Amino acid sequence: MVVLHRFWFTLDRSLSPSVLNLGCGISAYSLDDAKHILAEQVFNIFGVRDILDVIEDVDVSTLEENHVRSNMGIPTIRGVWFPLL
Repeated sequence: MVVLHRFWFTLDRSLSPSVLNLGCGISAYSLDDAKHILAEQVFNIFGVRDILDVIEDVDVSTLEENHVRSNMGIPTIRGVWFPLL
C-alpha cells in the first residue's frame, strides 16, 4: 500500500517578501519525493530558498488559519497544496 505524507516546509525568510515566508505544504510519498516536487514546481516559480525545517505528517489544523488554511489546496492529493500554484 502506497501512503502519502503531508510535509510542511519552513523556508528561509531572509529573501524578498514572498508567500513562501509562510511555508510550503506538499503531499508526497517520501521526503525525497517532496523535495523533488519542491525543487521542480515551487522553486522554479519563487526561487530557491534554504529549507530550515520539515514537519512530516503535519496536522493541517495546526497551520496558520488566515493565510495558509484559508488558501490551501487538497492535502490528500500528491503535490503542492500551499501555496496554490
